[in-house]
Amino acid sequence: MRFLVTGGAGFIGSHLSDHLLDGGHEVRVLDDLSTGSMENVAHLEIRDGFQCTVGSVADEDIVDELVAQADVVVHLAAAVGVRLVVESPVRAIETNVHCTEVVLEHADRHAKPVLIASTSEVYGKSSALPFREDGDLQMGATDKSRWAYACSKAIDEFLAMAYWRERGLPVIVARLFNTVGPRQTGSYGMVVPTLVSQALAGRPLSVYGDGCQTRCFCHVADVVRALDGLIGDQRAYGNVFNVGATTEISILDLARRIIAVTGSASEVSLTAYADAYGDGFEDMYRRIPDTTKVRELIGWSPTRTLDDVIQDVVEHQALRESPV
Repeated sequence: MRFLVTGGAGFIGSHLSDHLLDGGHEVRVLDDLSTGSMENVAHLEIRDGFQCTVGSVADEDIVDELVAQADVVVHLAAAVGVRLVVESPVRAIETNVHCTEVVLEHADRHAKPVLIASTSEVYGKSSALPFREDGDLQMGATDKSRWAYACSKAIDEFLAMAYWRERGLPVIVARLFNTVGPRQTGSYGMVVPTLVSQALAGRPLSVYGDGCQTRCFCHVADVVRALDGLIGDQRAYGNVFNVGATTEISILDLARRIIAVTGSASEVSLTAYADAYGDGFEDMYRRIPDTTKVRELIGWSPTRTLDDVIQDVVEHQALRESPV
C-alpha cells in the first residue's frame, strides 16, 4: 500500500515510516521541519518506496496531490510539547485545527481512509481513571494556555467523527499517551529525553512541582505497531482508541531511575511550575489509559517495559552527545 504520513520527519512519524517500509509498503512523508528533522529520516532516503516532501500540511495544493496518490493517510503533523504550546498558543491552535481540516477535506475528496493522531491531553483535568474513550472530557479555563492544545486536539476529533458520520469518510482516531524512544527531543518539554540528557551531562535533573505527578510511558515501537494494526482493520473506522502503556511511575521516581541507569552523579532539582511555565500553569496529576478497546479489536498491548524505554533513550542520547 501507499501511505502518506504527515509529520513523518518527526519522532513518531519517522518510526512509523520505518515500520511501514519494513512491511513492504510505500511511504510518502510531508513535513515542514518546524519540529521534525531530516536527520530522523536520512537513513530512509536510500530505501525503495520512500519519498520526503518538505512542505506544510496547510498547503492545500500539496496535500491534495499527495492524498490523491496515497491509499491511506496518517495525520501526525501537530504542535508538539507542553513548552511550545505554552509559549506559542496561537501557533499550536492554528497548526492543529487548520491542518486537520485540510487533511480531512482532501481525504474526503479522494475517498481515502485517514488515521488522526490525537492525545491523552484531551482528557484534561478529568479524574475518572483509567481514562476510557467514552469518558467525559474536562478542560481548564480558557485563560490558561496549557489547555489550548487539548481543546484543539479535541476539535480535531470532533471534526474527524463528523466526517465519518455525515460523509462516510473512513476515519480512525488514536489518542496517544506518553510515547518515548530514540529520536525524541527534549527541546519541547518532553520529560524522558530531557532528564536523560541532564543525567548524561552530570547536571541536576529538573522535575517540576513536587514530582509526585504520574505518567505511563510507552515505547514508540509499540505505539507504531498499534497504529499499523488499527490502519489495517476496517472495524476501527469511526472509532477512538487509547494507545499507551498502563504502568504508572511518578516523575520523581522516573528521574531517580534514569540516574541509576546512566550511573550519573546528578541530583534531582525540584522546580516550581510557575518558574518553568509562568503563573497559573495547571498540570494533569495522573494520566492512565484504559486500553481494553484496542486490545480487544487488534490484540495489541505493549511489549516493552519502562526499563527498555529508558535504556533505548540513554543509548540514543549517549551516541548523539558523545564527542566525535
